[in-house]
Order: sequence, then structure tokens, then C-alpha cells
Amino acid sequence: MLSRDFYLDQLVKAMWNGKVKLITGICGCGKSALLFDLFYEYLLEQGVAEGNVIKISLDCARHRKYRNPLRLCDYVDEIVQSNKREKFYLFIDEIQLASKLMNVVQGGYDMFKALMVNNNLDIYVTCSNRNWQSTDIMTDYSDRALQIQVFPLSFDEYYAHYGGAEKQLLDRYMLYGGMPALLSIEGDREKQDYLSNWYRENYLQDGLEGNVLTRKGVFGEILDFLAMQIGYLTSASSMAEALMGTSTEVIGEDTVSQYMQYARDTFLISTAKLYNVASDEYYGHSNKYYYLDSGLCSARLNFRQYNLAQSVENVIYNELLKRGYSVDVGVVVDDKAGRKIHREIDFVVSDTDKKLYIQSALNLDTEKENNSILSALMLTNDPFKKVVIRTDITSNFHDENGIFHCNLIDFLLNRIELF
Repeated sequence: MLSRDFYLDQLVKAMWNGKVKLITGICGCGKSALLFDLFYEYLLEQGVAEGNVIKISLDCARHRKYRNPLRLCDYVDEIVQSNKREKFYLFIDEIQLASKLMNVVQGGYDMFKALMVNNNLDIYVTCSNRNWQSTDIMTDYSDRALQIQVFPLSFDEYYAHYGGAEKQLLDRYMLYGGMPALLSIEGDREKQDYLSNWYRENYLQDGLEGNVLTRKGVFGEILDFLAMQIGYLTSASSMAEALMGTSTEVIGEDTVSQYMQYARDTFLISTAKLYNVASDEYYGHSNKYYYLDSGLCSARLNFRQYNLAQSVENVIYNELLKRGYSVDVGVVVDDKAGRKIHREIDFVVSDTDKKLYIQSALNLDTEKENNSILSALMLTNDPFKKVVIRTDITSNFHDENGIFHCNLIDFLLNRIELF
């Protein structure tokens, strides 16, 4: 069984904290396995009886009736209240499938409040759509819910499973990503087929045919465009304009915004906002968008337009998110040449009161690359740590300006401390 200790430790620490544990993440990233296999096995090892773990999978036919929150509450209450001296654990998989009923059944929305009245019940749920209760619970039950987002495998987890030559393994990881199902699939063609089919089986079919969105062709074009734009600033308006030149359908800015929001809500993409370092303000127009799995990004490009620089940047961004950091795109102004030039810093990384800057680079062989990548870091004019993550060095060092140059593999395998 694949180990996900990073997330398992979070669940263990959150046991009996009086909150609903909300496990979120993209379809197929391992949420269900984390809860129903790894955490379940942990409970059994701690002496919890099998009968004291109530498992409800709302995507299972025999549990379909529990999509009605009133019936679910009655079922759980009957078990839990029958023996108030015992401690019970409730696992609910894919809670978003109850979303429609939760909104129309009287009292249904208060399902968690009703269940949490039972002091001998600890509640854990998984959700694949942040537009439903992962937003509502965190807003309306901010003091009664804890969200744990699960990502596809990090390179650290990927390497722990395979071992071997780090560079070759990283190349495959950046191309095919870290969806856990790939670990049991042999052959490049089979891996590509899985990732390509994933959209139809777990994304387009469940989302679009569920009347969330209806224009599959348009959605596909938007996803393709986002895959090509990794690392570049874009906006709904610029995307709509670009797609109108190639699409056979009418695509407006509102349509693009709606479909991009759906991709964010279902954890397919994430947004890095554009941030003015000097004024400490967000610009509020163009942003950068990253796929939360590099393999799903490759699949949108049919594995033929693979861009190493974009993939490296995408993998770094996802690793930073997984570690719990807030990540923005930085902009600094260079006016030394008599005119203002806006220069980008790939990532402005924040952790509570700490901050650092990161540039992603395949190499720094040319004077031009040194000027564009390093000078942006120097223009911040502040004492925060500055890092360049590179693929062309084997040892890490600080240069004469105090900038830390770090090998990509060392960063991904947690061999260096960022802060």
C-alpha cells in the first residue's frame, strides 16, 4: 500500500479535535485511499474495533440513499447513540454528491451540526469540489472544520516508491505527473492513455454531464490553452480573444471565466496572483495558472508539446503549495535605464510572517539569462531570502550577491531548508 505519511500525520494530529476533517483534492489523487485504507488501518492498529468505523461511500450504488442528509443522519445516529460509551469514527466519501439535496432538504444543510451533537463521534469527509461545502463549511463552520488538501504524489513520495536514478525518475515524473494510479501502470502508451482518459471518465463526464457546464468542446479548448500558457501571465479576456481566432465556437470572456472557475473549484488548476513587491498590492488583472498535476497538463498537449522549462516551473509551484505556503507571482520595476521595465519573480513565497523569492531556471549559462533572472531578485531591495532553483548544477551555493542557487532535485527531495 502506498504510504502518504505527510497527510496521514495531519489526520492523526486532528483526531478528536471537535472539528469536521474535510479532505479535499482532485479526483484520483488518493483522498479515498488515504481515509478508507491508510487512516482506517491506523485506527485498527490503535485498537479501534472495525464496527466503530462507519464508512459511507456516496459514489457507491448501495449507499446512494445516504445522499439524502436526513437519512444519513438517522443512520449514523442509530449506530452512535446505541452505545454512548463507545467512540465512533464516521468516514463519508465524495460528500459533494449530496450537494443538491443539502441545499433543498429542510434541515439538510445543518447535517454536520446535527452529527456533531454526538460527543462520541469523530467525523471525516472527502470532497472533490471546493465550490460546494469545502467553501461553505469553512465559512459557516470556520471554528468547527479543518481542511486538508491532498495533492497527487510529490516527487519525494514518487521517489520513495521507485528509488533508483534521481534524474531519470524526475524526467518521467515531470512528464507523467504523480497520479497514484500510474504506479500500477506499465508502459508509456498505457500511462498516456490513462491520463488522456481521466478527463472523460473523472472530469468531463461527472462535471459537464452533471449539468455544471455544457460545452465540452469549449472547455477542452480552454484547458489546452491553459496547458500551453504555464508560466505566462494571462486573463479571461486575453484567453477569450486568443481562442476566438482558432475556435469554431463563440467564446466570450464570461464563458472563459465560468469554465476556469470550474477548473479551479475541482482542483485541476490553481491561480498564482500577480503581486507588486514594492507596493505590497495585487494588480487584479492578469495571473498565472498552473495544473495541480503535471501529467494532466501533458495530456492536454497530447504529450507532443512537452516544454521542460514550463514543467519545471509547474512542479516547483505544486511543491510549494503542498508544503502549505502562499504563492504569488512577483513584479518589480527596473527604471535604471531611464524607462520603467517590469520584471517578474516567478514565486513570492509566504509562510505566516516569513517571505522569500524564488526564480525557476533550467540554467544560467548566458549573460542575458543572468541579467533577467538575477536582476529581478536584486531589485526587491529587501533582506528576504532569494533563491534560484536550477537543473544545471549538482551542488548548492550562495553567489556574491547572497542569492542561494539550489539544485531542483535537492529542493524536491527536501534536502534543503527554504526558510
